[in-house]
Amino acid sequence: MKKVLFTAIMLCLALTGMAQPQGFGGFKMPETNPTFKDVNYAGDSLEAHRMDIYLPDTGQERYKVVVAIYGSAWFSNNMKAMTYLSMGKPLVDAGFAVVCINHRSSTEAKFPAQINDVKAALRFIRAHQNEYKLDTSFVGITGFSSGGHLASLAGVTNSMASRTEGNVTVEIEGTVGQCLEYSSNVDAVVDWFGPVDMAHMNNCETYNDEKSPEAVFIGGAPAENADMVKLISPITYVTTLGPRFLVIHGEADTVVPHCQGVRFSNELKACGRLEEFISVPEGQHGPVTFNDNTFSKMVEFFKKEAAK
Repeated sequence: MKKVLFTAIMLCLALTGMAQPQGFGGFKMPETNPTFKDVNYAGDSLEAHRMDIYLPDTGQERYKVVVAIYGSAWFSNNMKAMTYLSMGKPLVDAGFAVVCINHRSSTEAKFPAQINDVKAALRFIRAHQNEYKLDTSFVGITGFSSGGHLASLAGVTNSMASRTEGNVTVEIEGTVGQCLEYSSNVDAVVDWFGPVDMAHMNNCETYNDEKSPEAVFIGGAPAENADMVKLISPITYVTTLGPRFLVIHGEADTVVPHCQGVRFSNELKACGRLEEFISVPEGQHGPVTFNDNTFSKMVEFFKKEAAK
């Protein structure tokens, strides 16, 4: 597990190119300059419940919103700065308010804590839009790797309080925070190489083993928890309703198999929810997949959806 966490952290550092010695794992978080820093969206003192809000420097009264979530194999509770440095700036440059959120790690709380945190952040954004110059007539969401998973799960569970598969029921919406009367719905989703079908993570055929990140995420071996595996997999929830998706996945991704993007896109397309599937030749788990063209595609998609 520590090896996977270290790999995830090193991935983010490679994406940003701004690592500095010192701090956790030999590195400290890169310096960023959010307009509003460390805003707690849950009304508690947890690092995992903080967000940074970045506003364009264009003098508008309000800005439409994109929420962004880091990847860490669900092992980190504080990588929101990495989110901005890896994928947030193009969105701010395009005129969006970008909200980079933390969430509880899988080692401090099991699923559905993480999606409960995402939903709480979305409710907070709507409740406090005036305070932070946000225009919540449009709220998009994006994320990479496990952040892509959470962004996708948020999108396919709009207006869903709970879900049951077999003998297992999970509370999707949750009760985190103090803004429970507000909506946590999202209007558009960009999934960057997220694991979305956890029953087919191992060679695109079957479950990963009991030492995998998703095993830690649910607190047990995936093969022994088939119902819970369905509940953590965004592909389970796809219907003809909800937001449209842009899915981006590298063909050379050895962390989250390329077939994850293929399967998810096919399901979304069948339900009329797919804008486009971008399959990146030689794209890895971040490197090469993150490029000027894919960033432009993300921005264009969110602009199109925000204009509706």
